[in-house]
Amino acid sequence: MALTKEQIAQRIAQELQDGYYVNLGIGIPTLVANYIPEGMQVILQSENGILGMGQFPLPEEVDADLINAGKQTVTVNAGASFFDSSLSFAMIRGGHVDLTVLGAFEVTDSGDIASWKIPGKMVKGMGGAMDLVASARNIIVAMQHCSKDGESKLLKKCTLPLTGINCVKRIVSDLAVIEVTDRGFKLLERAPGVSTESIIAATAAPLIVEGEIPEMNLPVW
Repeated sequence: MALTKEQIAQRIAQELQDGYYVNLGIGIPTLVANYIPEGMQVILQSENGILGMGQFPLPEEVDADLINAGKQTVTVNAGASFFDSSLSFAMIRGGHVDLTVLGAFEVTDSGDIASWKIPGKMVKGMGGAMDLVASARNIIVAMQHCSKDGESKLLKKCTLPLTGINCVKRIVSDLAVIEVTDRGFKLLERAPGVSTESIIAATAAPLIVEGEIPEMNLPVW
C-alpha cells in the first residue's frame, strides 16, 4: 500500500508555488520535475550550472551533454541559462533558492538530516548537499520511511554522518506526510490505504497525531 517513488514526487509537487526557485536533489527528488502543476511557473536550479531545467527528456530528445547534478540527461525550458559552479553556489548560499527537495538516509524529529554518507561505502563526496541545507528557505525530504531491513529512518538521533541540523521542515515518505515541529514529528497525511497505527509503528521517534488523519489526495496521471 506504500507509495511508489513517482507518487512521492507527485505529492511533493503539490508543495510547489508559482514563482518558486527550486533545487531538486539526486534520486526521488529529480522526479518532481515531471509533475509540476500545469500553468504554474517553477524555475528549477541545478547546482552544476542550470537555471530553467525542464522535465526528463523523451528518447528522441536526449542530449548527452545536457545533464543535471546527478548526471541524468535533462531538458531545459525556454529562457534557461547556463553558468559555472561558482555562480550556481552563489545563488544557493545567497538564499535565492525558495525550496530544496532532498533524499535522505535518516531524519530526526528536530529536523537533522543525514543524506550523504554511509560509513564503509565509497562515496564521491557531499556535493552541494551541505550548502543546500544551510541556505534554502524551505527543505522537504523525499524518502522511504524504512530501510530495506525494516528499520525506521525517522529517528530521535541520526546514526550516520550529518548533512545539516535543524533544517528539515517536512517529510514525504512512501507512508506519510510528516511535519517537523518544535514538538517533534507531526503526522499530516497518510498514504492511501495505510493506517495511522502502521505509520506510528514505522516511526522510531514519537509521532504527534491529532484527530483523524486524512489520506493524501494524489492526482491521476
